[in-house]
Amino acid sequence: MPDQNNIVAKEEERFLVRVAWACEIEGLTQAEAADRFGVTRLRVNRALAEARSRGIVRVYINSAYSPCAEAEYKLKNKYGLADAHVAPVSDKNEPVKELIGSYLGQYLSSHLADTSVRRFGMGWGTTLNYAMTHMRPLNRPDLEILSVMGCVTRSSDINIIESTRLLANLCNAGKSYFTAPLYASSTKSRNTLVKQEVFSEMIDSIRTVDSLAMTLGDMSALSNMISDGIPASVSVKELLEAGAVGDALGYYLNKKGKLAKHRLNGCVVGMNLGDLADIDNVILAAGGGHKIPIIKAFLNLNYVDTFITDQATAVALID
Repeated sequence: MPDQNNIVAKEEERFLVRVAWACEIEGLTQAEAADRFGVTRLRVNRALAEARSRGIVRVYINSAYSPCAEAEYKLKNKYGLADAHVAPVSDKNEPVKELIGSYLGQYLSSHLADTSVRRFGMGWGTTLNYAMTHMRPLNRPDLEILSVMGCVTRSSDINIIESTRLLANLCNAGKSYFTAPLYASSTKSRNTLVKQEVFSEMIDSIRTVDSLAMTLGDMSALSNMISDGIPASVSVKELLEAGAVGDALGYYLNKKGKLAKHRLNGCVVGMNLGDLADIDNVILAAGGGHKIPIIKAFLNLNYVDTFITDQATAVALID
């Protein structure tokens, strides 16, 4: 006598295969498949899900971009991101900053075209400058671009005032500069500065931007903050001994994402890192093996909404 359970199981599998073939190969919609097989659309939806879970249907994406799409998915899940963009590394000699900058530029072209974004904060760094060379011009006279960090006192190839001006011109937008120094000479001087009405109003304005683009600096000579930003009275050795793995908006963090115990963190003239939690879209563009410790530390603070990086860095952060 035939095994009734076996017959039912075979018939069920046959149904799953027929539904999967109709939808995945023939291109029928779930509603069309439901009509064909005389079942509800919900039954078709569940059949497709069951076919995938059993391995009857397997999706293979044949593209060099597929590992990047997988990395984006894993980054979002691991770090609680709203969005992630991973650039494929096709040439080991290709500068990572320029690669990530190109992806950031493409993202900003779309993001800043959205009229719901009325006030946009601009950080400081080479990657952000590269982004502007990959942006398409926009016409957003209703948009305001704000610099969100103070100015460095030493000569540098990267100037946040100039970067803010360039982005505003690209978008035909208004602009506001934060003209304070990045670091005061002491915590006392810093507290005096931020109490002045002109600076307190600027900082309050920065805190209310709709979105903000920033990058991170590591502790090597590759970092613009190390080479041009920190005061001459502060040494890299001091910061390393304090546990610093890099900076975010001028604040030096340890590997756990906490402020390193160094006096420089009390001298930053600007918004606090905790203010980032109230900004709708904090966009972080950073990558490269030398930056992995600071990127990981900062991502774990859960301030980042959109993360733009390269494939190698993404894999290291996921692992």
